Amino acid sequence: MDEPCRIAVRREGPFLVDGPVEITLEDGTTVRSDRFRVALCTCRRSRRFPWCDASHRRRVRE
Repeated sequence: MDEPCRIAVRREGPFLVDGPVEITLEDGTTVRSDRFRVALCTCRRSRRFPWCDASHRRRVRE
């Protein structure tokens, strides 16, 4: 049996997914990363979406 995919959820950050991963985007295109762990953007501010580039850190808090 294969190991389950491990995803770490963070309150104000990306989802950390043990890789490699293949992701199907809303438009049907597929992106892949062979890295051992990837950060998936949850705030949609990333210029590299679906990969997180830490843009969520620059958010102004009220």
